[in-house]
Amino acid sequence: MSPELISILVLVVVFVIATTRSVNMGALAFAAAFAVGGLVADLDADGIFAGFPGDLFVVLVGVTYLFAIARANGTTDWLVHAAVRLVRGRVALIPWVMFALTGALTAIGAVSPAAVAIVAPIALSFAARYGISPLLMGAMVVHGAQAGGFSPISIYGSIVNGIVEREKLPGDEVVLFLASLAANLVIAAVVFVVCGGLKLWARGAVQEPGAEGDGGRGTGGEGTAGGANPDRPSPGGTATVTAVPTRSAAPDTTRLTPARAATLTSLLALVVAVLVFDLDAGLTAITLAVVLSTAWPDDSRRAVGDIAWPTVLLICGVLTYVGVLDEMGTITWAGEGVGGIGVPLLAAVLLCYIGALVSAFASSVGIMGALIPLAVPFLERGEIGAIGMIAALAVSATVVDVSPFSTNGALVLAAAPDVDRERFFRQLMVYGGIVVAVVPAAAWLVMVVPGWG
Repeated sequence: MSPELISILVLVVVFVIATTRSVNMGALAFAAAFAVGGLVADLDADGIFAGFPGDLFVVLVGVTYLFAIARANGTTDWLVHAAVRLVRGRVALIPWVMFALTGALTAIGAVSPAAVAIVAPIALSFAARYGISPLLMGAMVVHGAQAGGFSPISIYGSIVNGIVEREKLPGDEVVLFLASLAANLVIAAVVFVVCGGLKLWARGAVQEPGAEGDGGRGTGGEGTAGGANPDRPSPGGTATVTAVPTRSAAPDTTRLTPARAATLTSLLALVVAVLVFDLDAGLTAITLAVVLSTAWPDDSRRAVGDIAWPTVLLICGVLTYVGVLDEMGTITWAGEGVGGIGVPLLAAVLLCYIGALVSAFASSVGIMGALIPLAVPFLERGEIGAIGMIAALAVSATVVDVSPFSTNGALVLAAAPDVDRERFFRQLMVYGGIVVAVVPAAAWLVMVVPGWG
């Protein structure tokens, strides 16, 4: 049995044990990386740790640390109320506002994980307060980021168009952008319907604390989950709506205190630092969190404990094992095996599936950079339209970023407050699996089979 096949079988075993025994998959993946890397691939410790995602570790810790402080001092609640006022109380519009916001950020040049890191904690805090499915809100944020991710001035778009130019393939920047935009819009619409988005319209407009008729007392208001505790999400996000105001003992979340003003300034500084100055999102977030902790230690005392440590272990462990697969050449081995198939259309759909499956655990851009050159031989023969094939690969390799093992999915998982994290992880994993199973075939059928380009 080849080392590459052994490494794939071990990955399957890791999934099975983690699913059936409720062991943290990241811890299992670290052990598997040690065993496979040392015994099968003959890698030393440096070779095994070469795939450790240090940058993602810092992003996950930094962003969840900063937003844990924001939750503790009421800043996220203040932002939720501001969002409701923005859409005149129509809760059903908020998921689409988050979709459009992340799409706009990536379209103008933000790296997709940076946009998700900025928007997801706010979006999921809103979902928790108003009983919206966290899966719905998280998917809308991630698909929004991918919808704008291939604009001609975006990071993804620039990289893929550069690869196409380097390989001397025909390309179309506008088609690539529109293909990703359309695919993610369709997926977002389906998720909105399936995850209870239509039921949100039935709630009508909610009345926020401090609104007219409320007396500023902080009511449960129309549209809060169960009418008793608006911060507790209901199962499936379809709680019974009550129109009976109730007096709340919770702090006034509509008032902008000095701590909240400083936290809002920090969040704005994070956006500017990432988008304008191209600074690292994780390091910037940790620095801002430390400043806030120093100024308001009481609000921040529990924030370190609220960092999503189980998620950090999970993601870093799995990605370290994927790094071992990369060091062993397993990913290249699988891609070259597919590229050697003599039936172009079959090879095309298999490349889309490999791109989706591997990208669910690894860098989307890195996978596209490897797969597009593998497709060059049969693209040059003219049997497959290059523009359609490249668009299909781009869509297949990025829509799967809802997987909890990808950077975007991990950020969504880490950012969700007041949820059963294991259950939410399983939901993201199942949803990611559905996307991996369905989208590559759909992209191939729509973009490759007709022979675009």
